[in-house]
Amino acid sequence: MLRIGFIGWRGMVGSVLLSRMLEEKDFQDFEPIFFTTSNINGIGPDVGLDIPPLKDAFDIKLLSSMDIILTCQGGDYTKKVYPELRRHGWNGYWIDSASALRMNDDSIIVLDPVNRAVIDSGLSSGIKTYVGGNCTVSLMLMALSGLFASGHIEWISSMTYQAASGAGAKYMKELISQMAVLGDASRSLLDDPASTAIAIDEVVTKELRSNNFPAENFAVPLAGSLIAWIDSPMESGQTREEWKGSVETNKILQTMKPIPVDGVCVRVGAMRCHSQGLTIKLDMDMPLEEVSEVIEKGNQWVKLVPNDKESTLHSLTPAAVNSTLTIPVGRLRKMLMGPEYVAAFTVGDQLLWGAAEPIRRILNILIEQLS
Repeated sequence: MLRIGFIGWRGMVGSVLLSRMLEEKDFQDFEPIFFTTSNINGIGPDVGLDIPPLKDAFDIKLLSSMDIILTCQGGDYTKKVYPELRRHGWNGYWIDSASALRMNDDSIIVLDPVNRAVIDSGLSSGIKTYVGGNCTVSLMLMALSGLFASGHIEWISSMTYQAASGAGAKYMKELISQMAVLGDASRSLLDDPASTAIAIDEVVTKELRSNNFPAENFAVPLAGSLIAWIDSPMESGQTREEWKGSVETNKILQTMKPIPVDGVCVRVGAMRCHSQGLTIKLDMDMPLEEVSEVIEKGNQWVKLVPNDKESTLHSLTPAAVNSTLTIPVGRLRKMLMGPEYVAAFTVGDQLLWGAAEPIRRILNILIEQLS
């Protein structure tokens, strides 16, 4: 029976992964071993099976006995443990949600169903390292998989509206604490029917600019504001998050001719859903009805939202999409720049298709392959 080691299962992505695996009854036909970096011999998660006490996540000998290792522990763990395992001759399959190995020549960025053919080719050629992609890239590709498969995309500009969850759990908590501070500060004015919006704005602005405003993690306010910078700077003037758009898209799709993908990545006050405004340059004047049909047939999770106010308000928001696998695509229209230009807006759960779900699916592919 396959032995599969799980590391980082307590964290945000790991807990969503376990929840999905339990929901889909994935814990069968293999032996799960749960590892920890801080609670050796502790009690593992309830997955409906008898499992041994938690093992040391830095025990190279024990890790080497795994057929598959799946980690959501983060890049620092990967950088420490992965090369040591390979140096010791471990030839098992490594599945990772962190970015550390994404651009390695001997790794595949996984996004089944978008690049199942690439995954299958990698398995056939002996690739042993499979990595989840950048969340906004994965969500864009899920939304436009049919259009990418058609071969008619020349380039894309993606303007992102990224949730606090993309930064991590403590950032999500900080966003809520910021909201609470602003609510408390303006409560008396909100309760007074005679108060003006200007008066409330003055109170809120004073709090946002206060030295005591809770911004230990974000460094600046996110609630009532936004942050037009995500990740580290690149020589191109992009942030690393923006740079990933093109390099990861083309690696996921294994394009013969690279498709430029660029834009501005912005953090907004949503909890766990990333949204994107897309400008799509096609290589031909494709009728909008055909564009819509191609997008809608891309995969079973895409939901085309009619370009009207009511549909948009009810279906094309983080509030509507949170905790679902649905990938709505709306605001679809031709643009004034020319008939080859198409506008679209899409939303997706950053912790599902943006993180945990591609990892879950490659695990099941490997289990099927090895069983």
